[in-house]
Amino acid sequence: MKQVTDRRMGEINIMSNTIVFFGKKIVEQVRDNAIRSCDQNLEKRMQSPIAKRWRKKKEEGNIEELQKAMIADCVDEIIFQLLNAIDQADLHISITTTNGKIVDLSEEGLGELAGWYMGSGGWRAERYSKPS
Repeated sequence: MKQVTDRRMGEINIMSNTIVFFGKKIVEQVRDNAIRSCDQNLEKRMQSPIAKRWRKKKEEGNIEELQKAMIADCVDEIIFQLLNAIDQADLHISITTTNGKIVDLSEEGLGELAGWYMGSGGWRAERYSKPS
Protein backbone atom coordinates (compact mmCIF):
# COMPACT_ATOMS: atom_id res chain seq x y z
CA MET A 1 0.00 0.00 0.00
CA LYS A 2 1.17 3.49 -0.81
CA GLN A 3 0.23 6.51 1.26
CA VAL A 4 -0.71 9.59 -0.70
CA THR A 5 -1.35 12.97 0.89
CA ASP A 6 -4.13 15.02 -0.66
CA ARG A 7 -2.76 18.54 -0.24
CA ARG A 8 -6.12 20.17 -0.76
CA MET A 9 -7.78 18.21 2.00
CA GLY A 10 -4.78 17.35 4.17
CA GLU A 11 -5.92 13.74 4.13
CA ILE A 12 -3.80 10.66 3.76
CA ASN A 13 -5.26 8.08 1.43
CA ILE A 14 -3.95 4.56 1.05
CA MET A 15 -3.77 3.25 -2.51
CA SER A 16 -3.17 -0.38 -3.31
CA ASN A 17 -0.27 -1.30 -5.55
CA THR A 18 -2.85 -2.15 -8.21
CA ILE A 19 -4.28 1.36 -8.16
CA VAL A 20 -0.79 2.89 -8.23
CA PHE A 21 0.05 0.64 -11.23
CA PHE A 22 -3.19 1.68 -12.98
CA GLY A 23 -2.49 5.36 -12.36
CA LYS A 24 1.02 5.02 -13.74
CA LYS A 25 -0.26 3.26 -16.88
CA ILE A 26 -2.99 5.87 -17.45
CA VAL A 27 -0.47 8.70 -17.21
CA GLU A 28 2.20 7.02 -19.35
CA GLN A 29 0.05 5.27 -21.96
CA VAL A 30 -2.84 7.69 -22.28
CA ARG A 31 -2.07 11.19 -20.99
CA ASP A 32 1.57 11.46 -22.06
CA ASN A 33 0.97 9.88 -25.49
CA ALA A 34 -2.00 12.17 -26.13
CA ILE A 35 -0.01 15.27 -25.19
CA ARG A 36 2.88 14.23 -27.45
CA SER A 37 0.52 13.61 -30.33
CA CYS A 38 -1.33 16.91 -29.90
CA ASP A 39 1.96 18.80 -29.52
CA GLN A 40 3.13 17.37 -32.85
CA ASN A 41 0.07 18.88 -34.55
CA LEU A 42 1.46 22.30 -33.66
CA GLU A 43 4.67 21.69 -35.62
CA LYS A 44 4.81 23.36 -39.05
CA ARG A 45 6.21 20.24 -40.70
CA MET A 46 3.17 18.12 -39.79
CA GLN A 47 0.79 17.35 -42.65
CA SER A 48 -1.95 15.44 -40.82
CA PRO A 49 -5.54 16.59 -41.43
CA ILE A 50 -5.70 17.85 -37.84
CA ALA A 51 -2.47 19.85 -38.11
CA LYS A 52 -3.63 21.38 -41.40
CA ARG A 53 -7.03 22.30 -39.92
CA TRP A 54 -5.41 23.95 -36.88
CA ARG A 55 -3.02 25.95 -39.10
CA LYS A 56 -5.84 27.07 -41.39
CA LYS A 57 -7.98 28.31 -38.50
CA LYS A 58 -4.97 30.09 -37.01
CA GLU A 59 -4.10 31.73 -40.35
CA GLU A 60 -7.72 32.83 -40.75
CA GLY A 61 -7.50 34.45 -37.33
CA ASN A 62 -10.50 32.47 -36.17
CA ILE A 63 -9.22 31.86 -32.64
CA GLU A 64 -12.58 30.78 -31.20
CA GLU A 65 -13.03 28.13 -33.90
CA LEU A 66 -9.39 27.08 -33.47
CA GLN A 67 -9.93 26.61 -29.74
CA LYS A 68 -13.08 24.55 -30.32
CA ALA A 69 -11.33 22.36 -32.87
CA MET A 70 -8.31 21.86 -30.63
CA ILE A 71 -10.44 20.87 -27.65
CA ALA A 72 -12.44 18.33 -29.65
CA ASP A 73 -9.34 16.94 -31.37
CA CYS A 74 -7.41 16.63 -28.09
CA VAL A 75 -10.34 14.87 -26.38
CA ASP A 76 -10.52 12.48 -29.34
CA GLU A 77 -6.78 11.86 -29.05
CA ILE A 78 -7.08 11.03 -25.36
CA ILE A 79 -9.87 8.54 -26.01
CA PHE A 80 -7.91 7.09 -28.93
CA GLN A 81 -4.84 6.62 -26.73
CA LEU A 82 -6.92 4.90 -24.03
CA LEU A 83 -8.50 2.53 -26.54
CA ASN A 84 -5.15 1.94 -28.22
CA ALA A 85 -3.57 1.03 -24.87
CA ILE A 86 -6.37 -1.52 -24.40
CA ASP A 87 -5.92 -2.81 -27.97
CA GLN A 88 -2.17 -3.22 -27.43
CA ALA A 89 -2.77 -4.95 -24.06
CA ASP A 90 -0.84 -2.23 -22.24
CA LEU A 91 -4.00 -1.75 -20.15
CA HIS A 92 -6.08 -4.80 -19.30
CA ILE A 93 -9.57 -3.51 -18.68
CA SER A 94 -12.81 -5.42 -18.28
CA ILE A 95 -16.36 -4.15 -18.47
CA THR A 96 -19.46 -5.55 -16.86
CA THR A 97 -22.32 -5.69 -19.36
CA THR A 98 -25.92 -4.87 -18.49
CA ASN A 99 -26.61 -8.58 -18.02
CA GLY A 100 -23.72 -8.92 -15.55
CA LYS A 101 -21.21 -10.65 -17.86
CA ILE A 102 -17.59 -9.54 -17.33
CA VAL A 103 -15.82 -9.01 -20.65
CA ASP A 104 -12.09 -8.42 -21.23
CA LEU A 105 -11.96 -5.51 -23.68
CA SER A 106 -8.56 -6.51 -25.08
CA GLU A 107 -10.00 -9.86 -26.16
CA GLU A 108 -13.51 -8.76 -27.11
CA GLY A 109 -12.28 -5.70 -29.02
CA LEU A 110 -10.03 -7.79 -31.30
CA GLY A 111 -7.39 -5.04 -31.17
CA GLU A 112 -9.74 -2.70 -33.05
CA LEU A 113 -11.26 -0.45 -30.36
CA ALA A 114 -9.19 2.61 -31.33
CA GLY A 115 -10.02 2.08 -35.01
CA TRP A 116 -13.72 1.66 -34.31
CA TYR A 117 -13.61 4.95 -32.41
CA MET A 118 -11.62 7.07 -34.87
CA GLY A 119 -12.36 5.38 -38.18
CA SER A 120 -14.64 6.63 -40.91
CA GLY A 121 -18.17 5.88 -39.78
CA GLY A 122 -16.80 5.01 -36.36
CA TRP A 123 -18.23 5.56 -32.91
CA ARG A 124 -17.39 9.25 -32.63
CA ALA A 125 -18.22 10.24 -36.19
CA GLU A 126 -21.65 8.87 -36.80
CA ARG A 127 -22.95 6.46 -34.27
CA TYR A 128 -22.77 7.91 -30.77
CA SER A 129 -21.44 11.47 -30.83
CA LYS A 130 -23.90 14.20 -29.95
CA PRO A 131 -22.08 17.49 -30.61
CA SER A 132 -23.23 20.50 -28.66
